[in-house]
Amino acid sequence: MKVMAGATTLGDLASAIGVRAQEAGIVAELKAGSEDAYAWLIGEFHQPIFSLIYRILNDRADAADTTQEVFLKVFRGMNHFHGESSLKTWIYRIALHEASNRRRWWFRHKARELSMESDNESQSGESYISRDYLVDGHDSPFDNVAHAEVRARVEEELHKVPEPYRTTLILRDLEEMSYEEIAEITEVTLGTVKSRLTRGREALKQRLTPYIRECGSELGLEAPPEKQSRRADRSGSTGLSQGIEVTP
Repeated sequence: MKVMAGATTLGDLASAIGVRAQEAGIVAELKAGSEDAYAWLIGEFHQPIFSLIYRILNDRADAADTTQEVFLKVFRGMNHFHGESSLKTWIYRIALHEASNRRRWWFRHKARELSMESDNESQSGESYISRDYLVDGHDSPFDNVAHAEVRARVEEELHKVPEPYRTTLILRDLEEMSYEEIAEITEVTLGTVKSRLTRGREALKQRLTPYIRECGSELGLEAPPEKQSRRADRSGSTGLSQGIEVTP
């Protein structure tokens, strides 16, 4: 189910109205305690909500626990949903709130603990994420490794992009949400969404540029051209900058 934001033609408007009417029927069934409706809700939203939370927390176990909390809150709070926004927007807003709470808790408590699981993985030279990414029957072994390496590096650098830019990047470029949906979910203006997206993309690009320049030719990636240095090199060098300034 996908509600069309900003319908501009009569056909689009009729389609959007039809989707909203269908959603209203599902919400009514959820409020009535329909098991089929709850099964639909889980099937429709569980995986995208887990993916969103995982990219914010960067920990599968925490993401799974937080996803469970999200759906508990959805089930318990369904009678308080009155349709001011779409069902999807409401669920994503709860997910972002729970992920933010979990992340704050992690920095306060879990970051101080030693992870035996991480130590064991380091000693064995294995990691869950690498095994997951290497499964692709349509590519050659080299392509598998290359794709896994690139995806893992993008995920790593994405996690270093500061909030609120990271969440905006995830919602737009990975979840493929419209600007209007992101504005509703994060409760900011469209202008703020676009500004955060621009700054987030630039921060991620700058973090990835050194890696692409170092390994891009082997992986089939093209690095952006180096910028001219603003300062003339008094020793007579070419004047090309030797690094990329990363947005804090």
